[in-house]
Amino acid sequence: MIVLGIVLLIVGFVVSIPILWTIGIILVVVGAVLSILGATGRAIGGRKYWY
Repeated sequence: MIVLGIVLLIVGFVVSIPILWTIGIILVVVGAVLSILGATGRAIGGRKYWY
């Protein structure tokens, strides 16, 4: 999710499409939060591990 957010940020910046920039920022933030919660061992969505 973080990688997709970064790709959308880059594409939105290069092509000058503000909605892609906004979606990219949201995906990076959500991905970072989920990554931090997963690293602390909290269950996310009822699952502890995502395989």
